[in-house]
Amino acid sequence: MSSSQRLINQELKSIESTLSHFKQGLSIEEIRAQVNIELRTLQRRLEKLQEQGRIRTSGQGRSTLYYLVQETPIIAPIAVNDDIIPLSAEGQDIKAIVSQPIGKRHPVGYNIDFLHSYRPNIDSYLTPSEKKKLAALGKTVSLNQPAGTYAKEILQRLLIDLSWNSSRLEGNTYSLLDTQRLISQGHVADNKSAAEAQMILNHKDAIEFIVQDAEEIGFNRYTLTNLHALLSNNLLPDPAASGRLRSFGVGITHSVFTPLGIPQQIEEMFELLLQKAEQIEDPFEQTFFVMVQLPYLQPFDDVNKRVSRLAANIPLNRRNLSPLTFVDVPNDIYIQGIMGIYELNRVELFKDVFIWAYERSAQRYAALRQSLGEPDPFRLKYRDIMREIITEIISNAMSHSEAMNVIAYKANTLPAGDQSKFIEIVETELLSLHEGNFARYRVRPSAFKEWKKVWETQ
Repeated sequence: MSSSQRLINQELKSIESTLSHFKQGLSIEEIRAQVNIELRTLQRRLEKLQEQGRIRTSGQGRSTLYYLVQETPIIAPIAVNDDIIPLSAEGQDIKAIVSQPIGKRHPVGYNIDFLHSYRPNIDSYLTPSEKKKLAALGKTVSLNQPAGTYAKEILQRLLIDLSWNSSRLEGNTYSLLDTQRLISQGHVADNKSAAEAQMILNHKDAIEFIVQDAEEIGFNRYTLTNLHALLSNNLLPDPAASGRLRSFGVGITHSVFTPLGIPQQIEEMFELLLQKAEQIEDPFEQTFFVMVQLPYLQPFDDVNKRVSRLAANIPLNRRNLSPLTFVDVPNDIYIQGIMGIYELNRVELFKDVFIWAYERSAQRYAALRQSLGEPDPFRLKYRDIMREIITEIISNAMSHSEAMNVIAYKANTLPAGDQSKFIEIVETELLSLHEGNFARYRVRPSAFKEWKKVWETQ
């Protein structure tokens, strides 16, 4: 590379770096004051960045403002054991492709035909046998009750599970117990960012929105835009962007996929997506369709995947089916499934994740059904250790923070691939304890009562 080309690249990077610190945009004079580049040269550099789609503008003439094109992040995968999800041959193929270095993957844009060609109730991402399996898993005791009855019955558990797991998939570091305390008591965890607490509280508000108004909630503009507004509240650089469709281009970090950038097309495809989603008759196909097509369109500035995860529960809530709370879903395989949709328009890997995730979620709420299926091998493996820890926590009337320290200490003695799951299971068990089920830990009623008093007053 010549010295002149290196200088040009340095100037381009300097401009981008400057704009990254000013979300509200800068005029050309303000940019020049920051980067100290001659005016005519700066104009040429800005034109080049616009041609490359790296910056955008608003206004005209002397009122023109320049903005760095925002990127919608794909959260960097957390190192977890993702081989717990059995993959189809097609899913393994997709995983291999999207796991290649980004330089070896072919850049692609939004494929309008991917949505246009889908015919509700004629085409289907799920096979008849897959729908039958999911329907059997999702049965609850409230199937014949008014829409939303089941979700209201389990609302407190649903708020914690779905808020925590959906936030966890975005890189949120709150523990399950932290989440329970924040939602139930408003207690913000120490050493956690305000944004993480805001993300979880936004999930709580959004879940209550789709559960409490189940008769009116659907795949319509009102529901999806307000769902986005609730989930993105106080998390976007532009507060007015909450509940508003995107009006500029975005990129996807760590992906070769570029979403639509023309506002009129985003609007058109968003309306088409809603129309097709509402027409689908099978609730599980409806759920999966939204999880596929909404993140692919990226209709909002950010928070699109979160919207899709909560919107996925709308058909299940309507039919009083067990919810989808993404229990135990590893971050990396979830993201790879999304990448397969973005870059290949192939759903097989994401479908493997979806079916496995629904089975795990349904098992979480299986206590309200007659059949629990086979015992969890993981719980059997660590049954004695879990009993020992929980008995210790109750017997010593430990607080949340004391309990978390004990759980983490014990988890560190286990194989690395089992640690995070072990912590979640113990925390879930603690949250599920009540006067009717604590005897299996061989503690006296007086000890349980004393622990419960400490546990619930913090």
